[in-house]
Amino acid sequence: MSDSESPRETLGYLSLSFADLTKASPEEMRAQLERYNRIFHGSGCGFWEWNLDTNQLYWEGRFWDGLGYDAEVRSSMTSASDMFNFVHPDDVAVIEAAVQSHVIHGAPYSAEYRIRKADGDYAWTQTRGSSRRAADGKVHFLSGVNVDITELKETAARLTESEARHERIIEASNDGIWEWNREDKTLDFSNRCWQQLGYEEHDEVLTRGRNRLQLWYELMHPEDVSRFKDTLATHISQGVPFDIEYRMKAVDGRYRWIKGRGSASLNAAGEVVSMAGSNMDITLIKEAEERVMQAKEAAERANRAKSEFLSSMSHELRTPLNAIMGFAQLFDYDNNLTSEQQENVREIRKAGSHLLQLINDVLDLAKIESGKLTLSLEPVLPARVVRECVQLVQSLADSRAIKMSVDFRKWSGTYIHADSVRLKQVLLNLMSNAIKYNRMGGSVEVVFYMSDEENVRIGVRDSGYGIPEVKRKEMYQPFNRLGAEGGKIEGSGVGLVITRRLMEMMGGTIDFESRVGHGTTFWLTFKKSTQQDAVPFNVTNTPLARAELNISKPHRVLYIEDNPSNIRVIRQFCQRFDLLQLEVAEEAFFGLYKARTFLPDFIILDINLPGMDGYEVLEVLKADPQLADIPVIALSANAMSFDIERGRKAGFFEYLTKPVDINALILTLNRLVR
Repeated sequence: MSDSESPRETLGYLSLSFADLTKASPEEMRAQLERYNRIFHGSGCGFWEWNLDTNQLYWEGRFWDGLGYDAEVRSSMTSASDMFNFVHPDDVAVIEAAVQSHVIHGAPYSAEYRIRKADGDYAWTQTRGSSRRAADGKVHFLSGVNVDITELKETAARLTESEARHERIIEASNDGIWEWNREDKTLDFSNRCWQQLGYEEHDEVLTRGRNRLQLWYELMHPEDVSRFKDTLATHISQGVPFDIEYRMKAVDGRYRWIKGRGSASLNAAGEVVSMAGSNMDITLIKEAEERVMQAKEAAERANRAKSEFLSSMSHELRTPLNAIMGFAQLFDYDNNLTSEQQENVREIRKAGSHLLQLINDVLDLAKIESGKLTLSLEPVLPARVVRECVQLVQSLADSRAIKMSVDFRKWSGTYIHADSVRLKQVLLNLMSNAIKYNRMGGSVEVVFYMSDEENVRIGVRDSGYGIPEVKRKEMYQPFNRLGAEGGKIEGSGVGLVITRRLMEMMGGTIDFESRVGHGTTFWLTFKKSTQQDAVPFNVTNTPLARAELNISKPHRVLYIEDNPSNIRVIRQFCQRFDLLQLEVAEEAFFGLYKARTFLPDFIILDINLPGMDGYEVLEVLKADPQLADIPVIALSANAMSFDIERGRKAGFFEYLTKPVDINALILTLNRLVR
């Protein structure tokens, strides 16, 4: 504004009053009119005036341009009736009601309605107006403005839909919503929070003006209150997620499990200004978890009971079997037996070995089913394992004139991923079956080939009678021998079951193909190992003949055992070696006295002794400086895997199981008497 311009001249149309207009020149009036037009068309609003006496309408402004109508249509809309033709039919009553309320009652004129555009669509508009009453109190003119609120309405509609959608989601999820506000110290719960506890009324009825948070704490299980508060404090102070499971007392007096989650909002100073979250009723989940835990505990109790039964059964069977096998093995050291007597001894040992194998098979199956059998998977050279297995079954094959054949040239340098001990068990079972169920004078062939770049297949092929296809489903059923139960061929009926389970645990598979009258081939498929650091090829010959005790000077032996038959076995064993001097103690305390007075070179100790078990005896021996260095050999009918592991960890020089293997005992003594 220049110094020569006055505010009146600068404001222009605002500085011209009605009296001024009457005195204004035509140029001033033309300038004023131009200013009015610029205002009407520049603001984006629609200006109108309605002459209630003549029902005439006057329109100005950009709002009407935005509806898309040309000047001809607009000029034809000169009355209220014309205008109502463009209003959405549902909204005509809204305008009429607003006009009546203003004219009759003097209420502010305001309405929101839809007006049709040139393209047939509708735009939302808000209209506001005012009027001046004449001296007679009547309204002759109503003037106002229209504003396009379409975008605002659409935004509000989207917001309403979003809120409705969230409400539906929350309602469907059955979660309760809560919010705490620091400013007014209020804690608001949605109805669902109370419904989760069995209340149907709104929380206002429940709280009756009481502090809602305090009421919530009162309904919370006493054992969970401090944990809830600690979790809340940790979330606020350290930002740890607020996620907690706690119990709330329901209307029926029982407790419901609630999973609470929430998040606090902080201001710039790090102070909590509000916190919101949700409550989920997880009572059914908790009850299901409790049932699962109870079922798990019941299964564990059943497994423990089964393990205890198997351990007891194994112990009770091995104790008499120790006498049978022990005395039969001692005959190997007698040179005055007739050929008939030697044959009788072989039959005794054969029957004893079969009974022992039955016991071991049942225990193996039990360990597999209970998940207690562990494997050590590593690169294994199958050629070595097959060669050892052939050596072990060769005598059985010779007794039936079975020809064993293996082409080891195809096996050189190929490794598979397996447990060497369990692989040997699998192959021995298949080879033994191939011999036992074969024809006299038949053949057994072990074949090998690469099925693809990643897998290796080992087959055990026999020339036996074959397996009918209808019996395929029965092959892996425990104790099912496919009708051979009453025959002369020995077996437990669990060998193939164990074999399949072991193959699965080693990541392999087993299958077979058979032709009745021509024979059967069992196929084992293993993953080929890419490692070359496996155990080198080294054939170990298991001694089939009796072992010899390498002793050159007298040794004193103390045997602590309460079973007379077991004592007789070890006594007769020692009698066959002049340099072994045996002392026997039939109970633990007398055994400790003998150890101190006899001072043996080594001690053979039973585990199940009256009054004091073998582990307690070993502990006393190790605590005595005079006896601590004496090697102690355990000889026990407790032959479960965990028994053997416990014995080795306890400090026994060796843990041997009953029935006693005389060769194993001699090999153990040879390590001591050198």
